[in-house]
Amino acid sequence: MTGLESPRIATEVMNKRLVAGSFSRAATSYDSVAGLQREVGQRLLQLSPEGWHGQLLDLGSGTGYFSLPLAQLPDTRVVALDLAQGMLNFARRTRPHPDINYLCADAEQLPLADSCLDGLYSSLAIQWCQSPERLFAELARVLRPGARALIATLGPETLGELRQAWAAVDRYQHVNQFESQQRIESAFSAGFTIEVFEQRRIVLQFERLKQLTDELKGLGAHNLNPGRQIGLSGRERVKAFRSAYEALRDDQGKIPATYQVYYYRLQRC
Repeated sequence: MTGLESPRIATEVMNKRLVAGSFSRAATSYDSVAGLQREVGQRLLQLSPEGWHGQLLDLGSGTGYFSLPLAQLPDTRVVALDLAQGMLNFARRTRPHPDINYLCADAEQLPLADSCLDGLYSSLAIQWCQSPERLFAELARVLRPGARALIATLGPETLGELRQAWAAVDRYQHVNQFESQQRIESAFSAGFTIEVFEQRRIVLQFERLKQLTDELKGLGAHNLNPGRQIGLSGRERVKAFRSAYEALRDDQGKIPATYQVYYYRLQRC
């Protein structure tokens, strides 16, 4: 930073560096704990329009798990774009393909030409963007008229149990915040129409709370909000948090973690 940026812009840059660093560090552990991410991504892939081909963007491509099947579509080339260079390095090393090009960039400032893409695939990535309006303006710019965009993202009920347990302890923001359906759809309304919308509630179950917290750490998806507590949590506070979460065990005696997932197939106007 030059020191001339506004506080808002400087904060966004800092937050994105934190996100990029967190996911880069998680590159080697991500696939081993990404069961939910694969389930969501597979369902999103099923919404692909018939005969989808051309220049496709895998936005938030991560370890390249879905870049590969996209590149295997007939007459298709893929730009695998991610904010985390560590993820791209891992994908290039473990899932090479001649029709995949890797690009480290910010989704809200795409280094791509106008109307250069025939399609977009983005699974559980856009929730890390700062401004839905800026994001969808960029996506509308780089997609050709008539192009399809497949997007899966998280709704505000995601990890509600985790939020509830921490709320019993303090007022810090311990859980990442996710946009409402209304806010998301308002952001893309000027450039896209909805062809398909689905909402699914996926509840993961764990024997122990540590399994959940370790999974979030392994994904690189732990709390990165500006309102989070900085520094280590005190022993008594952590104990109170665990007690509050233990009280939420379900009828099967498992620790629940709920994800609210929105699936969209959009068409560029």
